[in-house]
Amino acid sequence: MNRIRYMIEKEFKQLFRNTILLRMMLAAPVLQLILLAYAANFEVKNLNVAVVDQDHTTYAQRLVSKFRYIDNFRFRGYLPAYKPAYRELLAGHADLILIIPPHFERDLGKENQSSIQLLVNAIDGTKAGIASGYAQTIIREFNNDIRVETGAVSPGGQLNASLLDIENQYWYNPRLEYKTFMVPGILFELMLLIGGMIAALNIVREKEIGTQEQLNVTPIKKYEFILGKLTPFVIIGMVQFTMGLLVGVFLFQIPVEGSLLLIYGFAFLFLLLCVGLGLFISAISETQQQAMFAVFFCLVVFILLSGLFSSTEDMPQWAQYVNVLNPLRYIIEVGRNVMLKGSTFRDMQTQFFALLLMAVALIGLASWRYRKTV
Repeated sequence: MNRIRYMIEKEFKQLFRNTILLRMMLAAPVLQLILLAYAANFEVKNLNVAVVDQDHTTYAQRLVSKFRYIDNFRFRGYLPAYKPAYRELLAGHADLILIIPPHFERDLGKENQSSIQLLVNAIDGTKAGIASGYAQTIIREFNNDIRVETGAVSPGGQLNASLLDIENQYWYNPRLEYKTFMVPGILFELMLLIGGMIAALNIVREKEIGTQEQLNVTPIKKYEFILGKLTPFVIIGMVQFTMGLLVGVFLFQIPVEGSLLLIYGFAFLFLLLCVGLGLFISAISETQQQAMFAVFFCLVVFILLSGLFSSTEDMPQWAQYVNVLNPLRYIIEVGRNVMLKGSTFRDMQTQFFALLLMAVALIGLASWRYRKTV
């Protein structure tokens, strides 16, 4: 026990001597959390919309006004014809072109139907789909307003327009803010980034500077060596997690509906896993450069398949099979469900046992792979 304590004391002294590394472990994740939460935002706003009005009637003006005074759209003005409109779309000056045909109001009044055309810049498929959805919703509301005003009736004498008021209630993210969805995921992603990377450079650094040989001639056992290396990074990681959680709650107003004890329990388990992964990579690497490449490869795969930016259910089947071994996927599910929905341990049992098995396996592999020769 004393040997483990001395090993932990030695690691802390080594960390505190390297002030740049210590600042990077504590301050950098907080700054990254703030920057990523604002930058990693898939909300679609300020869509440039232009109009080709070939009708010039009251109905046409009313439809255009619905686009002009909605925050998601930025009105770029009127265009005289289809060809100039197409050139604006081609040049990237407009995201959406609304073309109102001649006799638009007359057809609505006499025949109870008309058509309009939407040209959408679909280079970014996600943005185009959302822009088209916004436009269709606006047009549908306009159509309902006109039908109610004109009292359009079917042959059976019933109103064609829906007179029901629909009230949407959004659970778990009532303000529909993307930061609420992103911050819990980014918080754990940074734990993997910092915990795994710094730990990966640790043992291999001992090899490069020669202190590994000095440790090998001491009576310290392999498991004591690994525990001594593991503990300081887990403690600093928990401090880092607390700072990130405070930023999320007070700066971004992220709700914490579930148990804080449960969140910290999962964070501790995930940190053990991250540091175990880093120590294993460090144990099998001969230089810091090798360790950095291995960590970078793992991080890219884990982050892209984690569901941080896109739903895991929408991924190809082979990617979902690979994702079974992705610890970041499980902890992001835990963070979002416990923090935003108030899920309990019973709801998160699958994620707990998956993370526990991976943590035990990685720490065991790091301990086994560490070669202590006298």
